Amino acid sequence: ASLDELQATTEAALEAARNGMGAEPAREVDVAALVESMCSDLADMGGDVTFVEDGSVHALCRPNEIRRAARNLVENALRYGTRARVAVSLTDSVVSIVIDDDGPGLKPEEAERVFDPFVRLEASRSRETGGLGLGLTLARAIARGHGGDITLVNRDGGGLRATLTLMREG
Repeated sequence: ASLDELQATTEAALEAARNGMGAEPAREVDVAALVESMCSDLADMGGDVTFVEDGSVHALCRPNEIRRAARNLVENALRYGTRARVAVSLTDSVVSIVIDDDGPGLKPEEAERVFDPFVRLEASRSRETGGLGLGLTLARAIARGHGGDITLVNRDGGGLRATLTLMREG
């Protein structure tokens, strides 16, 4: 079982390297429509996802990468907080994708550590209750490849806010 787990971990790391950031060409897309579509897909699969409509937000980006990164954050919100509220906004030249959940949040010392490869806070280490610990690592790499970042902060009153930012001009 340990060898199988190690093989699965290695294959996931190799897949991430093969799919490398930046292989997809950047193009102008409506990030709000992209994220809304992804939220709709997750809702159709039974997830308690609410997208807060606030108009179009166009940006030069690699849309499949942004969709992958945002989906990871929303799936984490659903896994650890049971529901996700998602919004996209534009301030100056920064596009923000904000995902709020109602989960337990993070201890302050965990907020950066969760971005390290293969780090999982879920203690059982079961693949059914968590991934391989690469989702947030890859999501942050995607955001940084777009001139942005991902931040995780506890919300007042409980829950976690994940914010993925990217520069509007790629």
